Amino acid sequence: MKKFLSILFVILLGGCGYQLAGKKTHLPPGVSSVAIPVLVNKTLEPGIEIPFTRAFLREFIQDGRIKVVDRREADAIIEGIIKSFYILSVSYDKSGYALEYQTVVIMDITLKKRDGEILWQEKDLLERAWYRTSPSVIATEDNKNNAIQQIAQSLAERIRNRVFYNF
Repeated sequence: MKKFLSILFVILLGGCGYQLAGKKTHLPPGVSSVAIPVLVNKTLEPGIEIPFTRAFLREFIQDGRIKVVDRREADAIIEGIIKSFYILSVSYDKSGYALEYQTVVIMDITLKKRDGEILWQEKDLLERAWYRTSPSVIATEDNKNNAIQQIAQSLAERIRNRVFYNF
């Protein structure tokens, strides 16, 4: 009976339009692996390239449709330049102290073959996140770092979608 119910469940899922995620990508033929070197930081924010590089690596490794390998072995390379990072105060208390900040990052991303041929390029990608201040400098800095990680994750998802769906 359990076997029958399992088969019936699979048939019903198929009939409802559900399908398992496959390995399909819209990459050009011959591109089955990618390298993601450390992104270039052209800002004055020290170390901002680290959470961005980690987010990109995590996004592509977890997706699993393309192998993430060393640059020497890769069919293609995703290179990124973090061009701008700035923080704007967006709300204040009665005394004029900032309560909330908006964090903005602008970057360029290029996907190119190992031989240097550019497959696509996105310039001036902009992403922003907001964070609250705290009486504790450590908590405020932690909120800022969380906002940076949120931006990095959002941009990594956008680039992954661009690679796999909108090529």
